[in-house]
Amino acid sequence: MPYPYPPSEQCNDYGMVAVQSSACAATAPKARRFPNYQGVLPHRMLRWRRPVWWQEIAIIAIGYWLYTLGRNAIPEQATIALRHGRSVQHLQDVLHLNFELSLNRFVARNEWLAQGMDYYYATLHFIITIAVMVWLFRRRPHVYRGARTALVATTLFGLLGFYLYPLAPPRLMPQFDYVDTLSKFHTWGSLADPSVAQHSNQFAAMPSLHIAWALWCALAIYACAWRKWVRIIALIYPLGTLFVIVGTANHFVIDAVGGVVVVILGFGVQWLMSGHGAFTPPLDAPDFSLSESDQEAADAAAGQSG
Repeated sequence: MPYPYPPSEQCNDYGMVAVQSSACAATAPKARRFPNYQGVLPHRMLRWRRPVWWQEIAIIAIGYWLYTLGRNAIPEQATIALRHGRSVQHLQDVLHLNFELSLNRFVARNEWLAQGMDYYYATLHFIITIAVMVWLFRRRPHVYRGARTALVATTLFGLLGFYLYPLAPPRLMPQFDYVDTLSKFHTWGSLADPSVAQHSNQFAAMPSLHIAWALWCALAIYACAWRKWVRIIALIYPLGTLFVIVGTANHFVIDAVGGVVVVILGFGVQWLMSGHGAFTPPLDAPDFSLSESDQEAADAAAGQSG
């Protein structure tokens, strides 16, 4: 496979350069939908620089601490949350989105399925989100900061939603015959565990950050992965998460819609700050567009020419 530039001028995952070469700059996509808008941040803050691991760990740790503190500091307002829950249930009945009760009962009748979904709900949104962030940091550092900013903004909008609209999840509304699978099957570490529940806001359900984070992960992988099957699995992940949050009665379907909305807002904030999409690298970033197979072909071609 011929390459228009010698290996020394090719920018890739293996030979990362500090500043994009003129050859790569000529081939890198630079088109922007609003070319005259450069974002609200100073230009020096938008230039390419490799993310530093300890800084990112500190940012994530502080961010998660603030998220936990903010979520649990919001007054639970049980009476208001239950009233909102009844209103959401009524709205879903009117919109014929009331299939979740049938799904919840089906899950509750199958202990193996309920147990698996309960642990999926309790753990996977943290594990996969962190894994995607690490992957972006290591393999796609040119878009890592934009993606991370979108995730942080999405989470902050979620906290705002918890404060403005406290909402009881279906599992805390037995009058509608939902089954609390977390409580029924004694899922370890779940919100139904009294030792956990007393330290967590039980009415932080709108929007669903499970859906928001899952959608962020899916968009990040779809935008940045090369293998088609990986991108397909990424798109399935939010759908699986929707099945879990509804089947375990942890969220209404409308909560998932709220999760999609905060993702849109989060990416919108990132665009306003930078003037480009979260997965669009800075103009002076290295070119990481070559896949691993392309890089191997380039190395082979270089060896033959040498």
